[in-house]
Amino acid sequence: MTHQDSGSGAASDYDPDSPDEQPAGSLAALIAEIDAQIAALQFPAFSKDDALNLGLLLVELGKKGNLPIAIDITKGEQVLFHVALEGATPDNEGWVKAKQRTAARYEEPSLLVGLRGRVGGGRIEDNAWFDQSIYAAHGGAFPVYVRGVGAVAIVTVSGLPQKADHDLVVQALTEIHQSMRLG
Repeated sequence: MTHQDSGSGAASDYDPDSPDEQPAGSLAALIAEIDAQIAALQFPAFSKDDALNLGLLLVELGKKGNLPIAIDITKGEQVLFHVALEGATPDNEGWVKAKQRTAARYEEPSLLVGLRGRVGGGRIEDNAWFDQSIYAAHGGAFPVYVRGVGAVAIVTVSGLPQKADHDLVVQALTEIHQSMRLG
């Protein structure tokens, strides 16, 4: 799997799953990296065929890496693509829904929502208003942004550590985005 990096290396040093103290500046670097991904991944349009191509690419990447993941692409209440690869569990379905709701509510990647909640210490989950039975501020859900429109769909992966879920989605979005620009 390709790691999307801003070049500084500091972003890849931040591990949102680690209870240990993180390298100085690594949280801010990862937030900046994700903001740059959002800016770069502005699509000219996004159709149901594009959702199918994106979903099939994620299946291909998942099968190639033998990844135990669930994949979902949703536009509003409509499921455009959904599959569970070998090794994915029923728990992944709950994570998909919770991460997808988070990305849809904030119109930002679910990882970014969780990271922004850590700025200044703490976690968004520590706030009483953040209902963890509905939302999950963990990586893996990324809105599909159409230039001039905003978020039009959410692509979600669950089954890996949250940063790996996020990176897999970004890798697939990047490949689809590049193919649209070249095609």
